Amino acid sequence: MILILGGTGEARELAARVPAISSLAGRVSSPRLPVGEVRVGGFGGVAGLASWLQDNDIHAVVDATHPFARQITANAFEACTQVGVPFLILRRPGFAAVEGWRWVDSVADAARDLPGSRVFLTTGRQDLAEFASCPQWFLARMVEPPEPPMPHRIEVLLSRGPFTVDGELSLMRSRSIDVLVTKDSGGSMTSAKLEAAQQLGIPVVIVRRPPLPPASTVATVDEAVSWLDTAGA
Repeated sequence: MILILGGTGEARELAARVPAISSLAGRVSSPRLPVGEVRVGGFGGVAGLASWLQDNDIHAVVDATHPFARQITANAFEACTQVGVPFLILRRPGFAAVEGWRWVDSVADAARDLPGSRVFLTTGRQDLAEFASCPQWFLARMVEPPEPPMPHRIEVLLSRGPFTVDGELSLMRSRSIDVLVTKDSGGSMTSAKLEAAQQLGIPVVIVRRPPLPPASTVATVDEAVSWLDTAGA
């Protein structure tokens, strides 16, 4: 049996192609569920995951979580190393860089010296606290309602992609957005905002992905399936 650490479109696609248990973090109340067996919730850190892998006779683990789910990736790599289970990271490519983007290493860095006065913020609800002391007005888009702390001047837009360029252009124009803050999540579901910002000449502040552990890494579901075949899973 294979364990897929999921929550992304790539994870759902992989689950439809191989027999697997898909694990979701449980941070979204109504997630898009993959086919097959699904478990929701954490494992209890490295030790808990290592025990779970052994108790459930898992033959391989594919980490297909969000590119910014740093902790679960680190825990999974360590747990698999401890118990000798093959481990693969499936990560979609990041966004193609555009000249003039301001790249930063963290959300905290993005909030520091933030340009503009009306910000379109798409880094996720867990990062709102980093912008709580910023004086700008924010349009914050996310899937689930946020909890404080958050910016004092904010409009929260609850929405789930995919998004279109026309839709993003209309949204940014209607709110007079003059800067976009986002993460290098990659993928087509959320790339439209970057094209819209480029068309409107709006500055982009983009957070770099965290570094990955020294594990086998692929960019596509086809490559992940091939790796599983080679690993004998």
